[in-house]
Amino acid sequence: MKATQLYAPTLRESPAEAELISHKLMFRAGFIRKAAGGIYSYLPLGWRTMKKIMQIIREEMDSAGGQEIMMPIVQPAEIWQESGRWAVYGPEMMRLKDRHGREFALGPTHEEMITTLIRDEVKSYKQLPLLLYQIQNKYRDERRPRFGLMRSREFVMKDLYSFDKDVDGMNISYQKMYDAYDRIFKRCGLKFRPVEADNGAIGGGHSHEFTALASSGESSIAYCENCDFAASDEKAELKIIKSAPEELKPLEKVQTPACHTIELVKNFLNVPIEKTIKAVAFMDDDERLILAFVRGDHDVNEIKVMNCVEGANHLYMAEEKLINAAGSCAGFMSPIGISDAIIIVDATVMEMYNAVAGANEIDAHFINVTPKRDFNAEKIIVADIRMVQEGDPCPKCGKPLKMTRGIEVGQVFTLGKKYSEALNAKFLDEDGKERFFEMGCYGIGVGRTMAAAIEQNNDADGIIWNKNIAPFEVVVVPVNAKDDKQLAYAEEIYNELAKSGVDVLLDDRKERAGVKFKDCDLIGYPLRVTISPKTLESGNVEVKIRRSGEFMNFARAEVVKNILELLKTL
Repeated sequence: MKATQLYAPTLRESPAEAELISHKLMFRAGFIRKAAGGIYSYLPLGWRTMKKIMQIIREEMDSAGGQEIMMPIVQPAEIWQESGRWAVYGPEMMRLKDRHGREFALGPTHEEMITTLIRDEVKSYKQLPLLLYQIQNKYRDERRPRFGLMRSREFVMKDLYSFDKDVDGMNISYQKMYDAYDRIFKRCGLKFRPVEADNGAIGGGHSHEFTALASSGESSIAYCENCDFAASDEKAELKIIKSAPEELKPLEKVQTPACHTIELVKNFLNVPIEKTIKAVAFMDDDERLILAFVRGDHDVNEIKVMNCVEGANHLYMAEEKLINAAGSCAGFMSPIGISDAIIIVDATVMEMYNAVAGANEIDAHFINVTPKRDFNAEKIIVADIRMVQEGDPCPKCGKPLKMTRGIEVGQVFTLGKKYSEALNAKFLDEDGKERFFEMGCYGIGVGRTMAAAIEQNNDADGIIWNKNIAPFEVVVVPVNAKDDKQLAYAEEIYNELAKSGVDVLLDDRKERAGVKFKDCDLIGYPLRVTISPKTLESGNVEVKIRRSGEFMNFARAEVVKNILELLKTL
């Protein structure tokens, strides 16, 4: 490819709306352009990188036994209604009607579509296992699309679905995909970590997120330096923190005027924050009141709370009328004496002695609360519902946990029979008995992977690509393309590199050298070969390594061989 034929409109300034460095650099380097909020066009350079990521994915999926298919983006409402997710999925689902008034959705995911396909086609255990995947657009109507390709409404995803005859087979498929993801992200040059994760709206059982480590990431990750534990903050299962036993004091109600926060209560009563009990009130789509209680220095994990409540698909902050109807008031809640609410108490709270909790009336709190004595065990759910924080004991080895941030680029799930049962997808086993398929699903955000690679690999001048996903591996730049000798010399090297299998660009634009060099650094080509008047005089060719900024000079006869060797190291 020659630069005079390449559509690559670079910019010197970032769009005002761009917040993350990946968003800014993809605009400036001519990779994407905005069509609407959360919807982008991919320009040639961006699409070349996207295609290289997709090729790596295809190679690893095929190597693991996957078979590529293509399913419709437009999905009939009936299959979502059959699975029970049409009403559950929420406002993120983009819905539409055809001219006959039939309802459809733009696919946010394809569990229903693939399950109904297999239900109608696969009848025997002899046809299993099956691993089917596609790479196509997905649609989710994000409330606030932002950060470029990190949170968009239209995005490219690889989704693979596994079908097995039993749990052992499902776990084998899961491990195959886990290992394939490890290879994919290594080949893309990402620094990443697989972390235990919540299944969210997909449902099912076991799950891992593959998270690219980056300070700009939206995911918060807890990890242990002493063992292999790592989990998202939504998922991290925590050890119970046991308080030292104390002599029990009688429960007593005290006045706490205007003390409607934990901070005000602890200061007014002069108690340590870890001796207080915090309340958070939620409601679900059915307007059920859900009260969650954690220690005063901890935060409530909304995902864990939702997972404790059967039938709860979304949680919202509770309306005050619900709290009042249950016999309590905002800022002064506790499980003592409250009615008509789902009460969930963190397991660590149950180990407290002589603590402080709300008295369910304005300006009043209970002191000397010992939950095992004072909470009605028959009316509460005890569970781990607190948010992990740095320094918490590791659930595996007990050492203090560390926290970092990351970008979710892929996730693997075991689904079990969740969708096969809901959609009545069965096969005949070895004994001729009908059984439901054991399923798994496995997704990779292709655009997110590109953005994550930029977040991890950039400097003040632009992007620094891993050669496997760079739009071009090498750029050949004649300093003065108006000089026929320089251009001819550059074309000669360009042709030799192309014949050697190198993905190479010739920057034959009649621009100033400084402009071309800036574009090379901005776009992030791993190697730059410069042809200058000195090259014509000495016969030595200058090569710049983008990542290190190092310059090397090679004799003309050795330049292609040395570039091939350099590429192996990048």
